[in-house]
Amino acid sequence: MQEPDSEGNPGVYAQAGGALLQNFIDLFPAGSEAGQVWRALLEAHSAAPSRLVALQAGYFQQQMALWGEMLARESGRLMSPANAAGEGNSDGERDKRFSGREWRESRYHDYLRQAYLLNSRFLSDLVETAEFDPPAKQRLRFYTRQLVDAMSPANFAATNPEALQLALETKGESLHTGIRHLIEDVEQGRVSMTDESAFEVGRNLAVTPGAVVYENELIQLIQYQPATAKVRKRPLLMVPPCINKFYILDLQPENSFVRYAVEQGNTVFMLSWRNITEDSLDKLSWDDYIAGGVLQAVDVVRDISKSEQINALGFCVGGTLLAAALAVLRARREDRVASVTLLATMLDFTYPGDIGVFIDEASMQAREAAIGKGGILSGKELAFVFSALRANDLVWSYVVNNYLKGRTPDAFDILYWNADSTNLPGPMYCWYVRNMYLENKLREPGMLSSCGVPLDLGAIGLPTYILATREDHIVPWKTAYLSTRHLKGDTRFVLGASGHVAGVINPPAKNRRSYWTSDSLPADAEQWLVGAAETRGSWWPNWNDWLRGFSGGERAAPKKLGNAKFKPIEPAPGRYVKVRA
Repeated sequence: MQEPDSEGNPGVYAQAGGALLQNFIDLFPAGSEAGQVWRALLEAHSAAPSRLVALQAGYFQQQMALWGEMLARESGRLMSPANAAGEGNSDGERDKRFSGREWRESRYHDYLRQAYLLNSRFLSDLVETAEFDPPAKQRLRFYTRQLVDAMSPANFAATNPEALQLALETKGESLHTGIRHLIEDVEQGRVSMTDESAFEVGRNLAVTPGAVVYENELIQLIQYQPATAKVRKRPLLMVPPCINKFYILDLQPENSFVRYAVEQGNTVFMLSWRNITEDSLDKLSWDDYIAGGVLQAVDVVRDISKSEQINALGFCVGGTLLAAALAVLRARREDRVASVTLLATMLDFTYPGDIGVFIDEASMQAREAAIGKGGILSGKELAFVFSALRANDLVWSYVVNNYLKGRTPDAFDILYWNADSTNLPGPMYCWYVRNMYLENKLREPGMLSSCGVPLDLGAIGLPTYILATREDHIVPWKTAYLSTRHLKGDTRFVLGASGHVAGVINPPAKNRRSYWTSDSLPADAEQWLVGAAETRGSWWPNWNDWLRGFSGGERAAPKKLGNAKFKPIEPAPGRYVKVRA
């Protein structure tokens, strides 16, 4: 092979590397976002070819070693798989896509596995060594991961030895069943992630006893029956995300956050958002969600509980809505909330994670032209975006299980909820994405107005419990930590293990995972983590101990739900949550 000459010309390595990048570019339509990203990568390495030379040289050496291993095994000189591709075997053993013994028993498939892992590392190294600003690097990482995940040999029947073996054992029945599953999923417009026949909202999900005590065109408000003889005087209002159903906080009894909160002596109210399926509601705005949703719920809860102040909790975008509503109250000089809990919530959108890849000015303008003044954003579209953020776990693993192997996915309540998506009115969605994700106005005092008043997060001044989760791909934990800079009240930041949902829904009885706490709040999130202490188990008791300080004392549990003005309308979980997109 030709080495770079004394003048630093890249030689064959850079030429081959450039050709390889051009091949990837050609996979994407001309003018596509992904194609533009790959072209930018090619240009970056063309401007500094020495980096590409070093990467390509190492890649060729590892490929030659991998070929040598396969030839040695073919001739019988090597009886077991070796680690010719650097860390290929160890990576593959940790990678559940290649955990089956069939991947190592077949020389051909073992080579495919190791070559794929080697190619994946090479593409990742190309991205990491290129010089780009952080947003561009984020897009590069995202599209590279999407390509790498999609091209795995595990995703194709002809190159997946487990699927081939199962087809032989079942005389083709597994493939026949897989095709039937594929047709069913095409008809429903999404990949099945769980056995949906195992669950039903109101039967074995969202079954904490209670009643709907108020409703309007946008929300139902649920009050749950007390589980203790005495309850805390200040009730707790939960504001769930409006892009999913509220019952993520009330799954099955053993992992229901609502049930836990009720059992600790709280009078719990839950806001249940309407699934926007009617044209008459397609013009609802962000302000409608604040005024007719959060603020209306606050007033009803105060009236029913006869409490001047309540405690409030928001999850994900529900937390963003709650914080904006609290800023509205503060601007009006209304003191109706005693404490606030924010679970996996973004208030500062400087670093939105991979979701930011989908948002730019051009796409935002197109969306605003289509539905910005009226229309519905499909929940299925949102679900696709969130699945793409973790394609291996939420897309390709089910392609393999459902279609290549013809199996029915296991019953899993969180994945049932994940598939139960919710439509949004176009004006509300467009306003939210532009002002939060694209222009990041909420963090700046007075830059954003809602319900006719300017918003200032720093003026809220309430005791706040902020929970982030360490592996969150929707609300990165360091982004959630930025909220501590903007909220001026006494703030406790807690970091839970796992991801956006599993890290939040972590009941104490299972004694799983862990969480980190610290008495200090330095400016830098990494510095906070260095000084934080880890505690095994669920964060729920830590939160409950904190919330107890804002209970306002105790009183006898109410014997009836609602009151003379707001009478029970129907049993929990109500009608709104049962409407599917």
